[in-house]
Amino acid sequence: MSSSEQQSSAPVPSVWTRPRRAKELPALSREQIVAAAVRLLDAEGIEALSMRKLGTGMGTAATSLYRHVANKDELIELVVDEVYGELELPDATGPDGWRAALAHSGHSLRGMVLRHPWVASVLGQVGLAHLGPNLMRMSERMLAMALAAGFPKAEADLAMKAVMSYVLGAATSEASYLSLLARSGKSETEWLESLVPASQQALEDHPLTQDHASAWQGRDPARLREENFDYGLQRVLDGLATRLDRPQGKVSSAPSPSGAK
Repeated sequence: MSSSEQQSSAPVPSVWTRPRRAKELPALSREQIVAAAVRLLDAEGIEALSMRKLGTGMGTAATSLYRHVANKDELIELVVDEVYGELELPDATGPDGWRAALAHSGHSLRGMVLRHPWVASVLGQVGLAHLGPNLMRMSERMLAMALAAGFPKAEADLAMKAVMSYVLGAATSEASYLSLLARSGKSETEWLESLVPASQQALEDHPLTQDHASAWQGRDPARLREENFDYGLQRVLDGLATRLDRPQGKVSSAPSPSGAK
């Protein structure tokens, strides 16, 4: 076999493609390592994560961790799948309950990202994270919701991905904002109030934006963020609902890409 053939047959490096060791040290387990890593990430962020620091925090050497996790990339795959296990995903409820089920799932996903804002910085580099059991569970449940709503198989996956794309995009932006806020050492209200002079000056030549901003003054910023998120999510669901609003409840096939015959 040529070297190129050997390379093409080799599995993509991932914790989900590597056989797990049959024996583990009794005093330490992969689950304990992942739980400790999540605590470290929540407290100090992704920049603080290293196998050495994690081992020190657990009272062991980094070499002990490598018996269970091959490297930092595998650890990130594991912690991402771990926090996805927090999602509340309703069972498929049929054509009358699909919208509420998907909305609940979307809000649950947003809540998870905001509890673990470091997730936003690693979602694009988690390798084969989709093979993790919790991510698989999420995909399975959301596909079931779309199918129960009446979407055909070819479109159910696209419907699910449309919801996921909006939720992750909005939640990632919000998590980045909250991380900046945390670094300021101020509450959200305090931080926003400190920006008032600069904001007023910046808005002087932008009357429409100024009028819009003044309408939200005095409102609870956390509540506003939730309302803004839900507005966008509901509009995505509105769009999906039009796909179901067809004669005799049939969903027309998804439109072909531009220029396709």
